[in-house]
Amino acid sequence: MSTEELNFLEEYADLIDQHDYAMPEVGDIREGIIVAINQQGLIVDLGLKRDGLVPTADLNKLEPEEREALSVNDEVMVYIANTDQPDSLGVSIHMARLNQDWVEAETLQESGDIVEAEVIGYNKGGAIVPYGRLRGFVPISHLSSLSPGMNDRQRQQALAKMRGEQIPVKVIEVDRRRRRLVMSQREAQREWEEKRKQELLDKLNEGDVVKGNVSGLRDFGAFIDLGGADGLVHISELAWYRVNHPSEVLAVGDEIEVEILKLDKKKQRISLSRKRQVSNPWDTAEERYGINQLVEGKITRIVDYGAFAQIERGVEGLLHVSQLARTNVETVSDVVKEGETHLLRVVSLDSRRQRIGLSLKAVTTNEQIEWMAQKELEKAEAAAAEEVVDETAVAEAEALVAHEEEE
Repeated sequence: MSTEELNFLEEYADLIDQHDYAMPEVGDIREGIIVAINQQGLIVDLGLKRDGLVPTADLNKLEPEEREALSVNDEVMVYIANTDQPDSLGVSIHMARLNQDWVEAETLQESGDIVEAEVIGYNKGGAIVPYGRLRGFVPISHLSSLSPGMNDRQRQQALAKMRGEQIPVKVIEVDRRRRRLVMSQREAQREWEEKRKQELLDKLNEGDVVKGNVSGLRDFGAFIDLGGADGLVHISELAWYRVNHPSEVLAVGDEIEVEILKLDKKKQRISLSRKRQVSNPWDTAEERYGINQLVEGKITRIVDYGAFAQIERGVEGLLHVSQLARTNVETVSDVVKEGETHLLRVVSLDSRRQRIGLSLKAVTTNEQIEWMAQKELEKAEAAAAEEVVDETAVAEAEALVAHEEEE
């Protein structure tokens, strides 16, 4: 090899030493391959003259499962942290992954996508939620569950209750230099609810039986939260018996099973039935009632042709005007009135058509006398029991007063 060629090679080697194969700068993110794992940390081949060294202190910043997953020949992204050492480059896996979280946060801000995050803490100004290795901050003004009228104590109590709760958030500010990641629940809530509602509607079908929680009561029915969308149980579908108000059957917060009667995905309306998930008393009426059987009936409605009497919840019979008395009756209310309870006789039964015929005139005088005597006896026993309870309460109160006076 000539002297000229030797000189060229030496100059080329010096040039390589100087630039170190496109020498990286602090802050660069590079991809490398793990070539060794020792007590000092990880040795990473970056395709440069100098390998990268990930110190143990940096590895300790990773989650245990992340550290255990690292092995020789794995490809890994590293952050160039130090280029001053002549024999190696100081690199960081933790910083590379942290940087990736910032990149993804910026992407989320640009896209406006919604993510779900757990509230892991709070301070005077708002809630703290994690995003990868970052900590996002949701100011009080961007929390849906906090109202402007709350005082400081109420806000802190509300924030404390939110710990551990999963909330939908949008990224509204990313500032790497100031290490600020600001999120908003309020901006995300409506879109999140609409998304969950649509997902739920896509899964549901008419005839499905689902569980839900009572979220509200109105005169016309009950609203049931099905986990993303509310359905309505009309008052006529609450029970097999007449219901004057949904509060007679349900309370807000109750968990119940309901059947989907009608599903309008376009209008996002769900009609539900509760009574179809409880036994219909008419299905077994013939097991409990028979022709000529005496029953007690409470008058629920008076009509021109007679009166309806409830003999149990969900089972009403017709007391036809011709069955009211042995004489002609011109006005039904002259014989029976709403709210009254009478001893009646079953004169017809058709459980398939859900009809029971009742008669007042078919009850004999002796049967009426015996029944009324029994009712009076029951009333007297109940009054006596109440009197005993009252006397016991008075005695306990007197004993307590006497004891306090002694002390």
